[in-house]
Amino acid sequence: MKKLTIGEMAKLNHISVQTLRYYDTIGLFCADEVDPKTGYRYYHVTQSVKLDFINHMKYLGLNLGKIRELFEKKDLRLIENHIDLQLENILKEKEKLEIMERGALKFKRSLEEYEVESRKNLPEIREFEERRIFIFDGKINIYESDMETYEYILRELKKQVILENLPVVYFCNVGSIIRQKNLEVKRFYSSEIFLFLDEFFALGEHVEILPKGSYATISFKGKEGFTNEIDQAKRLLAFIREKQYRIMGDYYCEVITEFPLFENKNREMFIRLQIPVAQALTL
Repeated sequence: MKKLTIGEMAKLNHISVQTLRYYDTIGLFCADEVDPKTGYRYYHVTQSVKLDFINHMKYLGLNLGKIRELFEKKDLRLIENHIDLQLENILKEKEKLEIMERGALKFKRSLEEYEVESRKNLPEIREFEERRIFIFDGKINIYESDMETYEYILRELKKQVILENLPVVYFCNVGSIIRQKNLEVKRFYSSEIFLFLDEFFALGEHVEILPKGSYATISFKGKEGFTNEIDQAKRLLAFIREKQYRIMGDYYCEVITEFPLFENKNREMFIRLQIPVAQALTL
């Protein structure tokens, strides 16, 4: 059988000479023969099957120590157990990547919405599909608070997101809620803030549904504090009265996107107000 030098073996298997030397050093893959005078390593082509197995296990995510353990113990059940464990890790990583993908797509949609919505500042009626939100009640009326207090409330929301094992990528597009009973008497009170979830999240203590349907909306650039939000909310309520719509639920103030890269301390927010409505009943 032809002897192969380390260079020939490396070239034949598309790996480096340094890799073969390292494998030999850690006892993972050794030369078939070592010349006692020169120290040169010689291999046989049939040893390639072992290199193939090493590369396959590496591709599946096993480290070299685990692969060496498989060779030493020669136990098929051990291989199966390692593969099962690696499959669990792969599924977790896949779920993580899917969450990252949804987060990236959501952020891109927010930027696209900003491009469209920033060109208009007029009330309108829009149709929305059913949406799910995670709600945190900070017990403080944000309309009577400064931005510093609001930031501390957001930190508490983030804490709840982590405690609930929700992906932190959802911590964007945060909004606030004015319940219908307060809205109808024009009382601007909101201690509840929310963030949007994917549609497959189960309903629970802190999860609510924004129903599918018609919403009166208006979009605008937010300013320091909530002064211009209240002004825009009054415009939206006036529009609802003018068009003779009925308010059918709570008021939601959603941050479509924000640009902290443009401001050092303040939130540069673009906001959308939305109130579920229906046509007034006719006699």
